Order: sequence, then C-alpha cells, then structure tokens
Amino acid sequence: MKKAAKTGFDILAKGGSALDAVVEAVAVLEDEGVFNAGYGSSLTIEKTIEMEASVMDGKTLRAGAAGLLRDIRNPVRLARIVMEKTDHVFIVGEGAEKLAKLFNLERRNPLTELRLKYYEQAKQALLDGKFELPKLAELVKNHPELFDLETVGAVALDLEGNVAAATSTGGFPLKIPGRIGDSPLIGCGTYADNRSGACSATGVGEIAIRLVLAKTVCNYMESGKTAQEAVEAAIKLVNERMAGTYNSMGLIAVDTRGEIGAAHNSKHLCWAYLKPGMREPEAALTAKILK
Repeated sequence: MKKAAKTGFDILAKGGSALDAVVEAVAVLEDEGVFNAGYGSSLTIEKTIEMEASVMDGKTLRAGAAGLLRDIRNPVRLARIVMEKTDHVFIVGEGAEKLAKLFNLERRNPLTELRLKYYEQAKQALLDGKFELPKLAELVKNHPELFDLETVGAVALDLEGNVAAATSTGGFPLKIPGRIGDSPLIGCGTYADNRSGACSATGVGEIAIRLVLAKTVCNYMESGKTAQEAVEAAIKLVNERMAGTYNSMGLIAVDTRGEIGAAHNSKHLCWAYLKPGMREPEAALTAKILK
C-alpha cells in the first residue's frame, strides 16, 4: 500500500495529473498478487477469472471502464484506453479484449496459487453445506476468511486542483460468470468531480450499485461535508438501508481541499495515504469502522 501511495504521490509532486497518479497507483496494486485485482484475482464458480476496472477524471467528467477480462495484466490501463481512445465509457468481454490487443496491452495469467487454494476451500464448503448460490451470504458468514473482497482503488488531487479516481477488482469469489460488480460502474465503485472530490469503493458490489455509493460520497462532499464526514455518512447509509444482509463496504475519498477520508463497516480496510509535508506514506489495516 505504501508503494502504491508513493508511486501516485511522486507523479503529483512532479506536476503530473491526478489521473496519471491513480492509474499508476492502482497498477502497482494489480501487480502485487496479494489483492483481488489483476494478478491474484478471485475465481468464479466455474473456476475462471473475470476482471474489471474503471477510471474517472474529475476535471472533464470523462470516464472509462472495462469488464469480463481474462488475462489483461493491468485492467486499469485498459479502462483508461476506453476513456481516452474511444467514444464509449464501458466495454466488456470480446470487445474489450480486442481493444487491449489493438493497443498492445501486456497479458499475464492472473491466477495465483493462493486464489486457487481459496477457491478449492470455498467450493468445498459450498458443497459440504449443500448451499445454493443465493445462500452464498451464509457461507460468507461461516467462512469469512475465504471471501476477503480486496478490491483496489486510488483517489488523488493534483497541483492544478483536479481530482481523479480509479478502481480495479477480480470480483466476488465464486460469483456467477458474467456478473458485473460496482468497480467498473461509474458512480457506484468509482466517481470523481472537481466540484466535490473523488471516491473509490471496495466491498459487496451489489450494495454499492444499489446505493450509487461513490457518487453519494461525492454528493455529500459537494454539499459541504469533508471527505471523512462524507465516507462516514455513506457507510452509515449502508448500515441503515442495507441492514440484515451481507453489506461489507469500505470507502476512500479526497475532497477538493485535499482532505482525505476512509471508513468501513468491514473488519479491515488496508489503505495508505501521502500528503505534502509527509516524509513517507502512512498505512493501516483499519480506518474509521462504523457498525
């Protein structure tokens, strides 16, 4: 996390854009193999991998997203290509793969031994309990260690006052193939607007989609809340409106004043930040936990 934060901050310190910073920070995390994004993505119920990512530029409100990716090394880079090189916002599957080939994006087998181990354990637990897939939440409750969602994301504010956000994930473990989560959906898992700030979400995608959570955080900031107040208010909204279901969520945000926010209702939120005047990034396994 510290490496990703420093990568993004170094770009900003040299006058680079917030968009450059979030893309490169997320690419670092996609390459690490310890998160559910890029190399190390979770497997679907059919033992395949389907990755997704998005980026958004707060200055122009341009956005790009890609989904159902099999072996793109850095899905966040393909999301940026969708934003900058096409007239579209969201491209998935075969079309996204063709676009990646056209721009010579690097390929990499995203499967790791750790994810394969998690898949076998989770699949066996599913079979042993004779759970149907709609009861997956019950399996998650009994075996939370197998379902760390671990989506990666970054937010940034640059020297020109522009914000940006990026998010990348391998999706929910044991998901049905073809399922799209919040990470590539603009306003749900990712949002950035120079009038408010930027936000990236991690957790149960269906929850973030139903609450349009990243945009909700930005709305809170636009109405005058700080980044921290905004993410806390959004997590409280999750707890209130999505109570009684598996609603694990985490949020990071930056507002237009450069203030940061992080909050979650999950057990952990692995995150890091770096601001002017700091010698090195601060990193932690938790932020403000709201139950």
